[in-house]
Amino acid sequence: MLIPVLGRILPVSQIPAAISIGTFVSSISRTILFFNKIRWDIVTWFVPAALPAVWLGAYLLKFVNPIYLEIAMGLFLTSNLFVLLKKKEKIQPTEKSGIKLITVGFLAGFLSGLTGAVGLIFNKFYLQYGLTKEEIIATRAANELLLHLVKIILYYLFGLLSLKVLAIGFTVAFSALLSTWTMKWILPKLSELLFRKIGYAAMVFSGVLMLSQSGTKILTDNKGTLSFHPIAEGLETKLQWQQSNFSLEFEYDEGFEFEQTVPINELTASEQHFVYSQQESSDNIVVEKVYGFGKQSYEAYYFKNRKLDHKIDFNPIE
Repeated sequence: MLIPVLGRILPVSQIPAAISIGTFVSSISRTILFFNKIRWDIVTWFVPAALPAVWLGAYLLKFVNPIYLEIAMGLFLTSNLFVLLKKKEKIQPTEKSGIKLITVGFLAGFLSGLTGAVGLIFNKFYLQYGLTKEEIIATRAANELLLHLVKIILYYLFGLLSLKVLAIGFTVAFSALLSTWTMKWILPKLSELLFRKIGYAAMVFSGVLMLSQSGTKILTDNKGTLSFHPIAEGLETKLQWQQSNFSLEFEYDEGFEFEQTVPINELTASEQHFVYSQQESSDNIVVEKVYGFGKQSYEAYYFKNRKLDHKIDFNPIE
């Protein structure tokens, strides 16, 4: 859940390092507090598979923009909304397959190295294994303890640590210690069902924040804008992406239509001739290609002194 929060104060490439510092301290405290609840049968499969994957993820962080990975993670997290809305979750513990544990460990290590923390992503894995709330906290902490230590070393070697990252990381660590101390008193008061609901709610909430922030970041980087406008007979959504313009219209009588601005020189010679013949006194022309269900057409907008003068609709002309 820290990823979208720290994204407002740190560059994307430095977020994993700050999270790892805080989570490392948190994992130490929770491992000590819940040591007798650790499921070592899971840890012994999970950690050896995760360690080499951590190096791969941390190394690729120098070359891969994790913002697109955050979108995928956000979609996965928000998909838990369906589980959250169920009145009662049917708990059917998954068979503890060594191959599955190795696969999950590798994926967790890789994504953790690339994004800093994926605890919420793999919450569902722990829940499906039928662990109690204390076992989930203890086993997660044990699994992540060594991973975060290795990641901190790798981030340092790859030049991803700075004084600002260290300061924010230790702030997160202090908050994590307070969280562990508070958890000692609150956890016994929570039922297993409520604990699971809180876990799924945290996943959904974090996913929404990830999608919101990463989507805004992508739009900003690509000089994109997204807007919604009511029209006479429906609703229009417009997207500007770099030098391209797209729009999606919904009209009550015609349904959905997708529109894309196209250069005039992409039209056929006959179509260009027709568009210019309707120019009149306009000084600028914008042509949109319109895609509907089972049909295709064009719209030409004629501007004069930056104001819309008139508009025409026409079908493809051979």
